[in-house]
Amino acid sequence: MTVKPLCALVLLCLQIAYCVIKAGVCFLLPSKRKDLSGEVVLITGGGRGIGRHLAKEFAKQGAKKVILWGRTEKCLKETCEEVTLGGSECHYFVCDVANREEVYRQAMVVREKVGDITILVNNAAVVHGKSLIDSDDDALLKSQHINTLGQFWTTKAFLPRMLELRRGHVVCINSILSLSSIPGAIDYCTSKASSLAFMESLTLGLLDCPGVACTTVLPFHTNTEMFQGMRVRFPQLFPPLKPEMVAQRTVDAMRTNTAFVYLPWTMRMLVLLKSFMPQHALEEIYKFSGTYSCMNTFKGRT
Repeated sequence: MTVKPLCALVLLCLQIAYCVIKAGVCFLLPSKRKDLSGEVVLITGGGRGIGRHLAKEFAKQGAKKVILWGRTEKCLKETCEEVTLGGSECHYFVCDVANREEVYRQAMVVREKVGDITILVNNAAVVHGKSLIDSDDDALLKSQHINTLGQFWTTKAFLPRMLELRRGHVVCINSILSLSSIPGAIDYCTSKASSLAFMESLTLGLLDCPGVACTTVLPFHTNTEMFQGMRVRFPQLFPPLKPEMVAQRTVDAMRTNTAFVYLPWTMRMLVLLKSFMPQHALEEIYKFSGTYSCMNTFKGRT
């Protein structure tokens, strides 16, 4: 090996060692949390499920204003009333994030009536819950438009102003299924994998943008209407997460500028196992754990 490539390799190793040590120090030291008192938060899919708990948690943690977007006015109104009763300012707007023109139009309305958004939470999602052969084409498109493309439109609508202000945060409620797919939810898994790639690219792209950061949350099965009926073989070992816990951990991760969060932390093992285990071994694990057939009893809300 010549001198120049050898020097480059040594420098690379030193840089990696420095990053590992720095990450270890940051992990051990308590993280400083952002003050939310002046923040204006917009949550898509804010009418129910995790979105409703996120609205209440941001309000509880002192957010100045909370804005809810969703497709069902009744649910939005109910959540808004709950947040308002807690003493926080809350507004809601009916908006389908799958509709690009509607997103841009409602974004202008929000800026005029409420002000600049400083925290965007992309939470809206749907699941069809069928195999590819049994899936309706329109339902497949709906999943991709809401779960993936909707984030393109909302982020494009609000990120430029965050960059101007040098203040902002983009949060994505993703899913562990973006890394470990299951049968019977091919639309959801595909859209969440795309969403994860979107957030990974966005997170790296904002590294040199002071004051603006990203957080991606990857929860295990959460106990909401969305995946109602989904069953794993050993629920005592892998109980569904409570949506209020997911909301709490999301807000905490955002306040500490944590880029990626696995819920529970043991889900990191999936990434590790998939990196070295042969496919046939993974398939046996899926079958034994019930992951292979967990959607057979699915009757959730789309």
